[in-house]
Amino acid sequence: MEALAMTTASDDPALAGDDAFSVVQLDTRDADDHASCLQHWRQRYDQLSAGAFAGKFEEFWFGNVQVFRERTNQVVHEIGSAWEGSRTVGVPVALDGTGWYCGEACGVDSLITLRGGDDLDYRTPRVHDVVAVTTDTQAFSDYAAQVEHRDIEAEIGNRRVIAATPEQATTLRSFLLTVISSLEATPELLRHPQMRKGLEQAIYASLLAAISGSPDAARASTPGRGRQHIVDRAREYMSAHIDEPITVADLCTELDVSRRTLQYSFQDILNLNPVSFLRALRLNGVRRALKSAEHGHAAVADIAAQWGFWHLSHFAADYRTMFGELPSETLRSPGSSANRAAC
Repeated sequence: MEALAMTTASDDPALAGDDAFSVVQLDTRDADDHASCLQHWRQRYDQLSAGAFAGKFEEFWFGNVQVFRERTNQVVHEIGSAWEGSRTVGVPVALDGTGWYCGEACGVDSLITLRGGDDLDYRTPRVHDVVAVTTDTQAFSDYAAQVEHRDIEAEIGNRRVIAATPEQATTLRSFLLTVISSLEATPELLRHPQMRKGLEQAIYASLLAAISGSPDAARASTPGRGRQHIVDRAREYMSAHIDEPITVADLCTELDVSRRTLQYSFQDILNLNPVSFLRALRLNGVRRALKSAEHGHAAVADIAAQWGFWHLSHFAADYRTMFGELPSETLRSPGSSANRAAC
């Protein structure tokens, strides 16, 4: 097993706090070695097809979330189980045929899931590439209940393969691959608790969107005056926390409303999406931080991460659209503390 990169970063309390994170990237040449890559899982892989084994493994673990991608080039029978108290949801990236997951056919648009402690039994096709998330069941369930008003464990039940539309599978696959690509480029930004929080919530939202739930009747059940009250309370909360990277999940939890109720309320009263509204507030927070940054002690990526932005290219594009300049230009502008100190 050849380690391409292995980084752990949990030894700086000012940055990582109690939420240790790890980054593992490995090339494997043996099925047994590949089975041992996934931290805190109990697994055995038996190679069933003839030929030299080659695998690739990537894992990012932070807070309650373990995001991983694994690729293998031989038919493999996987058995084992995930860590207790966990819930796994995965989606194939590429298959050269049909897999058999816990007795059910698994195609490229299938969502596969596993509850911690339950038996994994998976025969992969020869070419197998999957991206998945394993997370603390209680944390995921709490998010689903507070933000979406859904009992996600009851919805999943005993299913191992979750029916999804091609669009749902594609969206989840694309999102998780983007997460991995972003973390590959800047894993050190996981030092910032605000980024870990924002990314964890984004992952939960993406998983819930892929797992179809019952229709939300929020628009019909929330009258106009009720929507005005929700928006007023949201704005009061935002004003009281102006220097914090507030998320939609924070508002849902504080106001005890679902994401869709919050969205309908903002749309009807302000003609704005709450996600866009909060993004604008966070972009303004970044701008203020860039303008007040001390000379030689500021990095755009770190400041963005402190405000919960985990996809740096999207952040830079949004910032430029909002303010007409790149964040690096704000940092170098004559009015910033860095440049005032240099004068």
